[in-house]
Amino acid sequence: MADENGLGKGLFLGLLAGTVIGSVIALLYAPKSGKELRGELRSKGEELLDESEEYLERAKVKASELINDGKKKSEKLISDAKAKVDDLLEEAEKVLNEAKDKTSKYVGESKGKIDKESEKLKSAVKAGIDTYKSEKEA
Repeated sequence: MADENGLGKGLFLGLLAGTVIGSVIALLYAPKSGKELRGELRSKGEELLDESEEYLERAKVKASELINDGKKKSEKLISDAKAKVDDLLEEAEKVLNEAKDKTSKYVGESKGKIDKESEKLKSAVKAGIDTYKSEKEA
């Protein structure tokens, strides 16, 4: 935006300088008396001053509009980003809760299987010890 502002300013100054120089040259070569020439120079100067004031006022209004437009767009982008982040966090929380539930289920099932297998192993060891003792006595 700074480049556009500099380009517009340079263009305006070039246009203004060209207009002034062209007007002065045209007035100097026109066949008029000194009084008429001075009066015309004065009126042209006032006219150019009025035009430059109008241009500056339009430029201020346009710059203000652009700034307000930029603020509105950035506020919308920020609010959209916040909404998306909130949605992503909500989705991540759902996935995490599902993973916890599945993990708890698998851990519970695995613990049950391990307990059953442990009981079978204890029973088998006890039976083996009892058989060994009975064989030893016999």
